[in-house]
Parts: sequence; C-alpha cells; structure tokens
Amino acid sequence: MTSSFEFNTYPARVSDAERDKALKALRDGAATGRLSHDTFVRRMELALAARRPEELAVLTADLRTEGRVARLVFGTVEAVSGFGVRLRRAWQAERLPKLLLPHPQTGHPLRIGRDPANGLRLTHETVSRVHAELHYQGGLWVLRDLGSANGTTVNGRRVVGAAVVREGDQVGFGHMTYRLSAD
Repeated sequence: MTSSFEFNTYPARVSDAERDKALKALRDGAATGRLSHDTFVRRMELALAARRPEELAVLTADLRTEGRVARLVFGTVEAVSGFGVRLRRAWQAERLPKLLLPHPQTGHPLRIGRDPANGLRLTHETVSRVHAELHYQGGLWVLRDLGSANGTTVNGRRVVGAAVVREGDQVGFGHMTYRLSAD
C-alpha cells in the first residue's frame, strides 16, 4: 500500500536545451550531406516527439559533432584556404592592365567597345561594338552594360544593368579584364 505522499516517478521529460541540441545536430547533418532529406525530416519528427534523452541520443548517434581539436584543425584549414584565395586575387589584380578612370568633371560618359567612335576602343572579338559605358554620377562611378553579347563584369560578377565601381575593382568586357585606377 502506498501513502498519499508516495507516487510513481517517471523519467524527467527532455529539456528544451537537449532537444535544441539534437535538432541542431540533425540540421548540421543534413547541411553537410550526412543525412538525406527524408531521413532528416523523419528524425526531426521523432526528436520533437521524444520523451527521454535516450531517444534523442539514438537519433543523433551517427552524427557526432567534432571535438575541439577537429574544430581547430578545420578552422585553420579554412583560414589558410581563404588566405590562398585572397593571395591569388591580389596576384592576378596586380598583373592586370590598368584602366584609368576619366576625370570626373568631364561630365560625359566614357563609351567602351569595338566601334572606333567609342572613347575607349577595345578590338577583341568578345567585345561588342558598343559594349558598356562608365560615368561619374552623384559622387560615384557607375559602369553600365549596354546590352553586350558577352557581358560586362565587376570583380567577377556579371553586371545586369549598372553597377557602382571604384578604384581597384576588376572590370571585364567580354574576355578583356582590367583593374580600375585613378592614377
């Protein structure tokens, strides 16, 4: 016989912190490709319905997170890789021919293309007859693609319409690439 002060105890429910930790592990596993979409969805449902910490542990057992040493190694590799990318860009930028920005007070846009009437004539076959124009507007340099066949780029990204540019940017017209310079 049990007294009124005695009652059956059940395991404590899963805390929000434990559930959040399991859900994060599942999201990270899906993001890194260690879980398929279907497996991810099913395990998320089970994690949300879990009543005991052991149930969560089973769902994430194959997704153990990296330890401190692994995070340090991967972080170092990412930093070195990022440095390598920046170094390659800097090396390439210094080897590019300069395109001098016109004096801002001219007030006229600089037309760029193969046509001899352009302010800057580029004779490469990937450059359109009237390819782009560069003008000073509201204190900023603006590069506008004029419907060229092979595109205009700024720092490797294609210009759709117009883009603000500044000294040091890499600008491309077809397969011709330059570094903008004010001197």
